[in-house]
Amino acid sequence: MTIERSLVLVKPDGVQRGLSGRILGRLEERGLKLIGLKLIRISDALGRQHYAEHVDKPFFPGLLAYMTSGPVVVAAFEGPGAVGAIRNAMGATNPLEAGPGTVRGDYALEVGRNLVHGSDSVESGRREIALFFSEDELLPWDRDTDRWIYE
Repeated sequence: MTIERSLVLVKPDGVQRGLSGRILGRLEERGLKLIGLKLIRISDALGRQHYAEHVDKPFFPGLLAYMTSGPVVVAAFEGPGAVGAIRNAMGATNPLEAGPGTVRGDYALEVGRNLVHGSDSVESGRREIALFFSEDELLPWDRDTDRWIYE
C-alpha cells in the first residue's frame, strides 16, 4: 500500500468541547503517523481557499462563519491508505448516519457541527496540507513501532 498524507481539522466545536486529543488520539491509535500539528484561527481568506468548491453553495456563508469562529487544531497525518483510514474513523458527514465507534457517530448529532474534517482524496490532501503547513513545518520521522503496524 502507498503512503498517503491527509489533512485533519478538529473544527471549532471539537476544540470547544475538549475533544481534540480524543480525535487525534484515535487516528494515532489506528496506526497513522502525525507529521504536523498546530492550533490556529482560520482567517476568512484561508477559509475561502480551503472550501473553494463550496463558495457558491447556499450553506457556504454559515460554513465560513463557523470555521472562522474559534480555534481549530490542524494536523497532517501519513500512512498507508491514510485518506480512507481517516475518513472511515471520522464516520459519515451526517453524524446520524455515522456508525458507532466513529468520531461523528460517538460525539456528534448535526451535520453543521460534525467536529472534524479530513481530506477526501490524496490530491486534496496535498492541496490542503499546503494551505495550512509550509514544508518545513512537516516532520517526517521514523517510528520504531512501524514494523508492528505495517507489513
